Amino acid sequence: MLWILLHDDLPVFGGGHVAREVYGLYFRWYGVLTHGAFPAHDPLWQYPPGAGLVLLAPGLLPGLTYFQAFVVLALAADAAVTVALARTGSRPGRSRHGAVYWICCLPLLLHLPFTRYDVQVTAFAVLSLLVLARSPRASGVFAALGSLIKVWPVLVLLGLERGRTTRRAWTWAALTGTVSFAVLALSFSHPLSFVLQQGGRGVQIESFGGTVLSLARHAGWHGGVRYQFGAMEFTGRYVGAVAGVSLVLTGVAFGVLLLWRLRARRWTAATPYDAALTAVLLFTVTSRVISPQYMIWLLGLAAVCLTSRHTALRPVTALIAAATAVSTVIYPVLYRDVIVCDWTGSTLILLRNGLLGVAAVLSFTRLWRSTRPAPPLPRSVPGTRPPVPAVPAARSGPVA
Repeated sequence: MLWILLHDDLPVFGGGHVAREVYGLYFRWYGVLTHGAFPAHDPLWQYPPGAGLVLLAPGLLPGLTYFQAFVVLALAADAAVTVALARTGSRPGRSRHGAVYWICCLPLLLHLPFTRYDVQVTAFAVLSLLVLARSPRASGVFAALGSLIKVWPVLVLLGLERGRTTRRAWTWAALTGTVSFAVLALSFSHPLSFVLQQGGRGVQIESFGGTVLSLARHAGWHGGVRYQFGAMEFTGRYVGAVAGVSLVLTGVAFGVLLLWRLRARRWTAATPYDAALTAVLLFTVTSRVISPQYMIWLLGLAAVCLTSRHTALRPVTALIAAATAVSTVIYPVLYRDVIVCDWTGSTLILLRNGLLGVAAVLSFTRLWRSTRPAPPLPRSVPGTRPPVPAVPAARSGPVA
């Protein structure tokens, strides 16, 4: 992955566009953040205030350029995830498959994980789940810190077993989130500016809605593609309607997860892991945006599931790995085909999102079944005796 990063200028690796986000966009935001303000007037700033600390962190490493320091911190987060998965997998009743999965699948994204800060966010979510059995309080703290960087890590607390564990984790998550946000709000101006920018996003070409519009281009729809809000998005008639449907589907996803939570009756050690992956999958496939770095989140949560021998989502982890491989072909290898919506680009998007859609449905189905109560044992009728197994008849023959 580092070798590819050093050769990022090659056309097959994106012609320099993948790494440009760090020394172009992130470094520009770093300059604004050092003056005590969030980039309030930048339409590309769409992240919670905790993201500012991640972007400021490279400046704490002496003797390195901003780009070099950013990559070093991404490598450190990758190492933290690997060590946490390996140590958890070495315990009795656990499996090292999670660590192997992370080590083998992350490079499917080439050098992208080291030029975005999603590995750092994923590290908080992974740690939140892995420390849950020993310390629900620490689990809540890690989830809250991750949510202050990107909102989705709060979903890892969805599958906690009812009772004391849930109360402790959510209480500490709320306290940590409140205190941390207050500190950031006092330290930087415009801490909520990201909300307005996030609300203005349209339909990214790689989303499920984008898949529909990409295929519609071949059926005669005359929409266009334009770079806005930090992504290539569709423009034209019906785009607003597709974006609205995506928001409705996100609400439906929240509803079915809430229904599962209310109806679940049986928990195993893997249930919090499976629920976290299912929740993030559902919110990903219903989003207006599915950037390639989103696959890092799913890989991390899938790896956590595989540390438990009781997980019900093994087939889902295979689908996520396959979708990750296709995502790399989409971006950066053949991204031009995706932008112009030719048949190659449209087919790749349909394949990747089809894999994610199947994974989401399968994930929720298997989670639902794994938490339903076991069927009751058959009860004998009063006054009767249970049938006695027949004893095989002795075979006649000479006695030795």
